[in-house]
Amino acid sequence: MAMSTGGGANSGAPMSEINVTPLVDVMLVLLIIFMITAPLAAHQIKVELPVASPTTNPHQSGGSVDLAVRNDGAMYWNDSKVTQNELRARFAVEAAKNPQPEIHLRADRSIRFKEVSRILADAKQSGIIKIGFVTTGKN
Repeated sequence: MAMSTGGGANSGAPMSEINVTPLVDVMLVLLIIFMITAPLAAHQIKVELPVASPTTNPHQSGGSVDLAVRNDGAMYWNDSKVTQNELRARFAVEAAKNPQPEIHLRADRSIRFKEVSRILADAKQSGIIKIGFVTTGKN
């Protein structure tokens, strides 16, 4: 605690000012710590991004097939109705292609997952490796 040495009315009373020297010391130590550790925390991760070109032909990558399943169990392969046996046959044909097309599966919200699981199992048994789920965004 600092004492006043001036000759005033408050002679000998403690000063009411804060000592900022310890605060400055702590701030300088923290500044040095952050200056040392900041370069260590800025490590880099190499990510190889694909190069997009407008001349790429989408059919060259195999294209895509739209498979829709309605809530009554009806299935549509690119807007043409198919049965379960026809679907298996089409899966086998598409699996034999090189490169394989992507299957975009769009199932109705109220359909049981058991039906979707059966379609996925048929696609896997046929050798289809690219299956994606599509949603319409409606709630």
